[in-house]
Amino acid sequence: EVQLVQSGGGLVQPGGSLRLSCAASGISFDEYCIGWFRQAPGKEREAVSFICPSDGTTFYTKSVEGRFTASSDNDEKTAYLQMNNLSPDDTAVYFCAEQLDTSVMRDVWTLPTIYRVWGQGTQVTVSS
Repeated sequence: EVQLVQSGGGLVQPGGSLRLSCAASGISFDEYCIGWFRQAPGKEREAVSFICPSDGTTFYTKSVEGRFTASSDNDEKTAYLQMNNLSPDDTAVYFCAEQLDTSVMRDVWTLPTIYRVWGQGTQVTVSS
């Protein structure tokens, strides 16, 4: 059974940093890509970042470029999202999700519907 278990998140002041983790089991980690999404109250789920552990390819949505960094530890089968210089606009529930690494997948990484398995989500609140 494929599972993604998330950790990290919490409450942080504006300008602060957090690191989210997404631990995978039941998959060959380097055959999949991990997408990071967030959903704020009353808003649609939004793609944030993407990483393919096989070659380290990463993508970011414009609003987080330069502040967020996706990485992975293939031995630990864990993906990370380092979030720096956080603002209240980053407040949301953050999710990781996985899908098989294909060229098509890399072209449409922002679409939530293409992902097969999702983590349980973790709350990130940025507030003073």
